[in-house]
This record gives sequence, C-alpha cells and structure tokens, in this order.
Amino acid sequence: MRYQIKSVVNKLIIFSGISGISFYVGRKSVQSSIDNNCNVSPLKYFNKPGLPIYATVSAAVPVLRNEIIDKPAIIPTENRIATIMKYGFPGLDNIRSFDDYVLSYDRKTRTAHWVFEHLTSEHVKHNNEVDRAKCDFKPDESIHPFFRADNTDYKKSGYDRGHLAAAGNHKKSQNHVQQTFYLSNISPQVGVGFNRDSWNRLESYVRKLTKVYQNVYVCTGPLYLPRKETDGKLYVKYEVIGTNNVAVPTHFFKVVVCETKDGKLEMESYVMPNEKISDDTPLESFRVPPESVERAAGLLFFDKINRKMLNKVNGKKV
Repeated sequence: MRYQIKSVVNKLIIFSGISGISFYVGRKSVQSSIDNNCNVSPLKYFNKPGLPIYATVSAAVPVLRNEIIDKPAIIPTENRIATIMKYGFPGLDNIRSFDDYVLSYDRKTRTAHWVFEHLTSEHVKHNNEVDRAKCDFKPDESIHPFFRADNTDYKKSGYDRGHLAAAGNHKKSQNHVQQTFYLSNISPQVGVGFNRDSWNRLESYVRKLTKVYQNVYVCTGPLYLPRKETDGKLYVKYEVIGTNNVAVPTHFFKVVVCETKDGKLEMESYVMPNEKISDDTPLESFRVPPESVERAAGLLFFDKINRKMLNKVNGKKV
C-alpha cells in the first residue's frame, strides 16, 4: 500500500515538473516570437501566460491591443449634440459624434447610414482662418479596422470622395472642417456631373437657406434603390470598390427642416441619382415626399416633429 502511494506521489512530482518546464518554454516561445519575428516591443501585447506544449499544442499567439480596441470617437459638448439632434435621431446604429455633426455608421457598406447637421449663418459664412486646402482625407480610427474605409479604396476607382456633411457647412473653425474629411463621412460619388456639379448645387442651396431661416437642420445619406432588370424583376445591386468593399450608393438623399424666427417649421426632401446630371436640371425636380425617403432608407426623419404642424413641405402649404 505504501509502495503504491509513493509511486503515485512520484508520478505527480514528475508531471508537475514537466508542466512547469512546459509553461516556461511556452512563455519563452511567445517572447521569442515577438522579439525575432514581429520586431515589436512586447509591451504592446497583452500579458498572456505561456501555454504548456504537449504534442501538437503550441504556445498562445499574442494579440496586438490596437487590433481589437477602437480608438475613442471625438466627443463634443453635450449641448452641441442636443442642438444638432433637437428633432430626433433617424436611427441609433453605431452613432459617432464629432464637434459639429453627428453620424450613424454602416459597418457593412463602410459608409454612413446618415449624417446630421445644424446650420446657421455663423456656421457657413466665410472665415479667413479656415483653409480647406490644408485638410486631408483620413480613415476614421474610431471604427474597427474590419469595417472602415481607407484612402486606397478610392484610388483609381473612378469615384470622388464625396462629403455627406459638406465641408462648406462647417467654417467656424479649421478643426470643424478637418473633421468632415474623415472617411466615415465620405461616400463614393460620380465626380463630373454629380459631386462637383449638381450635388454641389444642392449643398450650396442649403447653405443659402441660412440667410432666410434662423436654424437649418440637415440629414444626408446614401440610398441603394432597386432597379428593374430585363426579366421584369426588381433587384438591389450596387458596385463596391477597394479591398474593403466600400459600397457605391445608387442615390443620395437630403432632408432639410428650416426654422423661422417665430418658430414655424418647413421641410424639404431630395433624392438624386449617383450619376452625371445635366447642369440645367432644376433642383426642384429632385424633390420627393419625405415619407418615400423614409421607406427607402429605413429611417424616420425629424420624428419629434408632428408633420401636421409643418407650415410647408417641399414649398407647398400643408
């Protein structure tokens, strides 16, 4: 009996020794992999214990911190967010708040669901201290690397990097303009005839509304609308660009609410195809009922406003 107990104890001691050695070897294997292969300081890695090496089981693979932890989004003052979103959020998916606009990000398409702005004459007037030429397009590092767009996606794609929150709407400071160049606020747009022309005309028109109205609230975003194919069926099809498969919208929408000094509200809504548009096409021809945009986008715009209380919709008395 004593011999059996002694034999078991000896086996446990031997097994423990092997485990301890394996633990040490596993830990050294991780360290060696970092030092020799990755050429990265081990301080950038999580401290993971080495795992025992039995048969084909190898040491744990170290994980870089910045591969799994997003950088924090820019956090503006609460009062500014409350002002921008005064009349409600169209949706609550992946909200990102910047100093002068708010967006909801679509991880699948690598562009925004919607972008919201609040404009006044102070926001859009000329500012000598602001220079758009000093701004650079940048990936939004608050988005996980799996789901964000990169400048290389647009290179040789044939599309412009088109703003949703227009740079010209945020002239109060250089930083405000620079933040509109994050790629989370950008969508692939046809250049000549759209981004540089008709879409730009619509953006300019919205800015001019601040000369008439005290406050202008703007929601902008992409649409992916169905088209009828030769077989008579409707299909939703869109191109993707780059290694990150950034979606190219078929259309873009812009829904605007204007607030008069006496508190009256007027709404306008537009949908434009992402294609070359003749310069002589009037903007009014792109006006559509707000409800049609909501159905197409799966969003509810300005849901804190009772539509019956609107003074005008698309220029017509309600």
